[in-house]
Amino acid sequence: MSAEEEFERRNREMIERLGGDPELRELTRRWFARVSQLEYSYHFRWMGRPVIQYPQDLVAAQEILWRVKPDLVIETGIAHGGSLIFYASILELIGRGHVVGIDIDIRPHNRQAIEAHPMFRRIELIEGSSTDAGVFARVREGAAGQQTVLVALDSNHTHDHVLAELRLYSQLVTPGSYLIAFDTIVEEMPPELSANRPWKPGDSPATAVRQFLAETDRFVVDEEMDRKLLITVAPGGYLRCVK
Repeated sequence: MSAEEEFERRNREMIERLGGDPELRELTRRWFARVSQLEYSYHFRWMGRPVIQYPQDLVAAQEILWRVKPDLVIETGIAHGGSLIFYASILELIGRGHVVGIDIDIRPHNRQAIEAHPMFRRIELIEGSSTDAGVFARVREGAAGQQTVLVALDSNHTHDHVLAELRLYSQLVTPGSYLIAFDTIVEEMPPELSANRPWKPGDSPATAVRQFLAETDRFVVDEEMDRKLLITVAPGGYLRCVK
């Protein structure tokens, strides 16, 4: 066994132990609930723009992007545009691909900042509901002919909306690529953290993912990603397309 093979073997062993440690998982859950009260995910920027993601999930997405090397990344829900910039910057390093960002309300100051960013050359913005038939038709037309397509869902986190997104945008994901449903963590958090939101435990991306997976055999949960991340807003939400 080579040194590199031994390194990977030990990594796999440690990842299994991470995911199989109930005390560590409980500590992580408690930590997550505490820092969420202080809006932890809002405190990070990517290339100057608020990214509103946990650093751990950015690293996970980077691993996936570098491995998959998508020609097209589709993101629903863009907020300040940091995650769009993130995806575009990784594609810039890969040397190909572009990002389509969809949001029902792209505020003028956010649009201006995104359009002024050096990574905007790899970005297209679409304003409208991600589940609107016209919006989806436009995205589907743009995805036609793309060899590898990856989708990240991060807009309205209610069960019905996420399930509609999963059913629509899964059609565009290519075998070997990913469909990522963010904020499945809502299902594991105290209900009071969602008090001012339309989503909550029992009505969340996680419940939508469970129903979606019961309807299809094209996607499976990347369980290794869950085990090694521990700290993630998307437990069970990294879905790999297998056919």
